[in-house]
Amino acid sequence: MPAVAIGIGIGVGAGVLAGLFGVGGGIVIIPALVLLGFSQREANGTSLAALLMPVGILGVMEYARRHEVRIPHAVGLAIGLTLGVYLGAHAAGRIGNVTLQRAFGALLLAASVRFLFFAR
Repeated sequence: MPAVAIGIGIGVGAGVLAGLFGVGGGIVIIPALVLLGFSQREANGTSLAALLMPVGILGVMEYARRHEVRIPHAVGLAIGLTLGVYLGAHAAGRIGNVTLQRAFGALLLAASVRFLFFAR
């Protein structure tokens, strides 16, 4: 299967979940790419490369139409993400692949426990 077609399939799944829950890159795209044989760093980098494109604009427009976007907060998040993603990418280059993959798994596990058992 061509890489673009695989990417489209994963992207559609991630896009639906992003539209529903505000997640996609870390929760869907990265695990899917790792399952396809990408290293953790390759999956992280590929996911970030895809996110550089304006992939969320239609979802943002729909949420904004319903007055469900807080623009000042979104701007602050974007600024923070810009800095944070650089720092995280820099740190990832210094961490071994297995350690990075385990840390990512721990993050997903912690998020899962939080949402499964402590939802309010």
